[in-house]
Amino acid sequence: MTKENYFSISTAIDYPSEKFHLGHGYEKICTDVLARWKRLQGFKVHFSTGTDCHGLKIQRAAEKNNKAPLEFVKEISAGFKELCKVLNISYDDFIMTIEDRHKKVAQYIINELYKKGEIYKGIYKGPYCVDCETYYTEKDLVDENCPIHKKPVEKVKEESYFFKLGKYQEFLIDYIIKNSDCIWPDKKRKEMLNKLKEPLRDLSISRKEVKWGIPLPFDKNLTEFVWIEALNNYLTTVGYPDKKYKDFWPATHIIGTDIVFHHTIIWYSILKALDLEIPKVVVHGFINLKGQKLSKAAGIRIDPVELAKNYGTDALRYFLIREIPFGEDGDFSEEALKNRINNELANDLGNLVSRVLTLVEKNFKILKKNELDKELTSKLDLNKINNFMEKYELHNALSEIWKFINEVNKHINQEKPWELKGKELEKHLYTLLESLRIISILIYAFIPETSEKINKQLGIKLGLLKDCKFGLIKEYKVKKEGVLFKKV
Repeated sequence: MTKENYFSISTAIDYPSEKFHLGHGYEKICTDVLARWKRLQGFKVHFSTGTDCHGLKIQRAAEKNNKAPLEFVKEISAGFKELCKVLNISYDDFIMTIEDRHKKVAQYIINELYKKGEIYKGIYKGPYCVDCETYYTEKDLVDENCPIHKKPVEKVKEESYFFKLGKYQEFLIDYIIKNSDCIWPDKKRKEMLNKLKEPLRDLSISRKEVKWGIPLPFDKNLTEFVWIEALNNYLTTVGYPDKKYKDFWPATHIIGTDIVFHHTIIWYSILKALDLEIPKVVVHGFINLKGQKLSKAAGIRIDPVELAKNYGTDALRYFLIREIPFGEDGDFSEEALKNRINNELANDLGNLVSRVLTLVEKNFKILKKNELDKELTSKLDLNKINNFMEKYELHNALSEIWKFINEVNKHINQEKPWELKGKELEKHLYTLLESLRIISILIYAFIPETSEKINKQLGIKLGLLKDCKFGLIKEYKVKKEGVLFKKV
């Protein structure tokens, strides 16, 4: 395999200070859809997720729960792992930043920057938000509060090491302008360029009061600032600094809208200082509940595990991708979830599979390859679906797949195969089975369990996107099993 056949993708690593909410699940589902789609395209994929375990917020949360930080982060991280399992997230690596492999890479990188003269010692003074572990300037604040968490900030003054972030201002402006797809959607790219109109301050990268962190290799009395240390996880998971990391680097990072600055301005500058390639950053929106952003800190949460238990994992995955335009904020509503389950999953897809398999079982033990109904096969626009996926328009890709599902339903209603016999019946039923096979490939990235159930009933294995051609299967021996989706 050449490097062109490798693809690396990651979620942001979650902060295990409290239990997860639906927003964490949404990011993982979106990333999983993209990872599975790349596998369908024939790529060798590396998909990483995990937890960001150090910092003052964790230290305080552990104290509040009367636990040692290590015990606390292991316990909360286990919940995030369980979330991945429930949501059927096909990650290749779940990293926790307490692991030795990560500590080695974090210390190696900061030491390299130090040796290159990119780090110097000074005094930091200014406002700091513990919840997002971020230093702000006074003018960043909104009524003396953190602009993200809307909570009062702490005023900090301490000895610190600084990374020469300001040195990379011109590089960042030039790179982000010339590489129009490095930050998606474009409004986020413009947002970062807007931030770069103001002078960039050098970045404090060490902490004196935070004991729960990775010690600086050149000053063991201080720990690494969590936002410098944690970003290195993306390199740790692909095996940096061993040369094999190059197969999977640069990666694509799928992140929330509140951490774009860290993943572009800070991360891009560190990578440039190390002479490493720059990743792509893809930004999804927030999930809101009655107009308010889901937030651990604010106590606004919806439990995705409960939703998956009540409505099914695939139903939840389908709803979130179809309902929320990727890259935009979206509102969660249980009523809207029920409507999509009943109308689109149970009616459109579930009934289609049931009708076709019932007709085939009734008329044939084995249905051999036959002439195709060209009118129906011409309704599939695979290029359009693929183009939507390449542009990160996941909701539009899923909508286009559903257009074909509805065309197949329409075809059955028009042609009435239950009234046909002989060659005409064989032709229509073979075309319908081939349509179901291709639908099972196209929906696999979005609702994988359902795809597998359809394939099992068709008596075939899942294909790749290159197999989305009609007439590939020589014979079908189908076995109908249960309903795909129960109405709620």
